Amino acid sequence: MPATILRRAAFVLASVTLLTHSMLAQPAQRAMAARVTHGVIAGDVTSNSAVIWSRADHASTMHVLVRGSGRDSHGATFRSTAVTAEHDFTGKVMITGLQPDHDYSYIVWFSGSPETPISRAAAATGRFHTAPRANDREAVTFAFSGDVAGQNVCRDAVDGFPLFNTINALSPDFLIGLGDMIYADTGCAATGLYGNAQVPGPGPSTTLAEFWAHWKYNREDPASQRLLTRLPYYALWDDHEVTNDFGPLHDTRTTPPNPPTPHLMPLGLQAMLDYNPILPARNTPDRLYRKFRWGKNLEFFMLDNRQYRDANFEEDDPAAPKTMLGREQVVWLKRGLEQSDATWKVVVSGVPMSIPTGPVGPTGNRDGWANYDTNKGFELELTDILRHMQQNGVENVLWITTDVHFAEVFRYTPFVDDPDFQVHEVAVGPLNAGVLGKPDFDTTLGTQSLFRSINAPTTWAEAKRAFNFGLVRIASNGALTVSITDINGASFFDLLLTPR
Repeated sequence: MPATILRRAAFVLASVTLLTHSMLAQPAQRAMAARVTHGVIAGDVTSNSAVIWSRADHASTMHVLVRGSGRDSHGATFRSTAVTAEHDFTGKVMITGLQPDHDYSYIVWFSGSPETPISRAAAATGRFHTAPRANDREAVTFAFSGDVAGQNVCRDAVDGFPLFNTINALSPDFLIGLGDMIYADTGCAATGLYGNAQVPGPGPSTTLAEFWAHWKYNREDPASQRLLTRLPYYALWDDHEVTNDFGPLHDTRTTPPNPPTPHLMPLGLQAMLDYNPILPARNTPDRLYRKFRWGKNLEFFMLDNRQYRDANFEEDDPAAPKTMLGREQVVWLKRGLEQSDATWKVVVSGVPMSIPTGPVGPTGNRDGWANYDTNKGFELELTDILRHMQQNGVENVLWITTDVHFAEVFRYTPFVDDPDFQVHEVAVGPLNAGVLGKPDFDTTLGTQSLFRSINAPTTWAEAKRAFNFGLVRIASNGALTVSITDINGASFFDLLLTPR
């Protein structure tokens, strides 16, 4: 890379205002510029790498400059990539060679050609902090939740998605999106479920362009953009990124009198990858399950509960147990949990462990792990995973889940032959969707409910008070507190866990 380009880019990072004035003085160049349309995101951050995402308004070249803060920082890192209509003008680059436990700022801009990367483009900036080394006992705080813009509870005309402001004010180290971060199978009307005025949005998706439209609608929220420019983001999907309760064997949608749609999972998956800072692996480009280490005290395992599952309507037969994760992902999870020396192992699952999801009743199909009142769940696979943990001495495991649109905390003692083996689950949400409630849960795994928050709001003000997210704080000594947090940043339940 020519040194002149790097010097010019560094100058822009120091003074975006000056760049803007320069553009205004050059109308011919400004007409050719590509614009950053939906903010910037740093995702899948490790101790030495990060994926930077953004989107332009037309085909161009995306440029990213990253530099560390402090006197001990090394020089700036520069990367670029083409953005095309094939991926809705989204782009992402991997930045490597970063320092652990370090603050970084970055700038993204788009141009018509690499030879003139600065003067022809508007710029957007962001920042992130890298993870500590695996043996560093650093304190860590992270937020998690899911369910955004579902059940016609969308971007409020005044508040937007208000909980993103709350998370931003608490300044966690990173955010995990647990899934249902869009609702591609529903729409957003001018008047919301709770009677409030909303920003109208797209309807149910059956084409790639319509899936992209849902991501753009949610990412246009100013609070969401502000938050995602300030911290690392780890993205997961659940069912509504495609269609309700979907799997590869049931990913169509029927709206009578219309015939079933084509298979939607490939479209939803491409849109998910296009609009999130996930860099596909070369040999497994569709893989979404992955793990991340954040110092000595934390390793988290992000599951893909969708791509590999058997059909929801099949029975969970002991002679041939159903799989939600698929053989390779199960092996990956078991091995990763067994080999991890992190104080806390957090399993990130888009679906809950014991709260029944899917149609209720003995003929209903199960979408989550629990069988509850039928034998069509994925309970045998979950039990097998827990038994593997118990047999191999895997302790200090927390599952974080969403999907059910209310908050609940569970303690599991799944095996009567080992009452000391326990696992906890914290289900949270919604971030901004319909507030629901299912008071029953499956008790097969020695389930104890420690807290439940079920509301029935009728107004937007009541709904905002019911929206929630999880906040995990792990002290340097390994003590963990997970809080269910409301719109005011206050906790309405805390679970305190001491590592064994």
